[in-house]
Amino acid sequence: MTDHAREQATILETHGLTKDFKGFTAIKDINLSVQTGSIHALIGPNGAGKTTFFNLLTKFLKPTSGQIIYDGRDITHARPAGIAQRGLIRSFQISAVFPHLSARENVRIALQRKLKVSYHFWRPLRILDQLNEQAQATLEQVGLGKFGDVKAVELPYGQKRALEIATTIALEPRLMLLDEPTQGMSAEDVSTVTDLIKRVIEGRTIVMVEHNLNVVATLADQITVLNRGEILAEGNYDEVSNNPEVMEAYMGTTDAA
Repeated sequence: MTDHAREQATILETHGLTKDFKGFTAIKDINLSVQTGSIHALIGPNGAGKTTFFNLLTKFLKPTSGQIIYDGRDITHARPAGIAQRGLIRSFQISAVFPHLSARENVRIALQRKLKVSYHFWRPLRILDQLNEQAQATLEQVGLGKFGDVKAVELPYGQKRALEIATTIALEPRLMLLDEPTQGMSAEDVSTVTDLIKRVIEGRTIVMVEHNLNVVATLADQITVLNRGEILAEGNYDEVSNNPEVMEAYMGTTDAA
């Protein structure tokens, strides 16, 4: 592969990314490369630095040192809104939909920015009616086509997460950051959301923090294991799951199955 082709295949890179909090190093010298069109999982025991790393990528935290390159551009010092406009979109651990709006209205809000009327609250609501068809199509994509008129608060937890993914898709992300997409779900909901992520990956790249290793094994093309703020191992699921250092970090022993 030529250098140019390699650059084209990489959508996100970090170089020496480090974050200190008053003498405590939460993230230390992280060098990460995410390939376009892949699902890249970030895993590790509690306190490994996964959420801090996500917060650095989305500019909710400023790095102490290091560099973040997204789509060939240095975004180390960019603003959160700026990277979102460039197609780097994050879905949070806790469902972030508007509970008392319908599923369709939630997606329609995400679509508003295409009309450039997001902050024009004095305009009549009917101006958004032109988005209904696209909002419905997005709901169909995530299996919520029959729930367009249902308020988000009335949806079961798994469907709320599907709605959140729908609102994320509506923002037309090139890179989706999914933070614990199956946290707190029943086995049935986990299966539903796992299948959903498989469906929406086409044309997109996903970086996901996920505690459920069965989900990681099913979805991830590449896995980075963090421990105490540093990269412990990288590779596919078979490679990292059989790594003695990874087993020790998770289980406290190298004898874990």
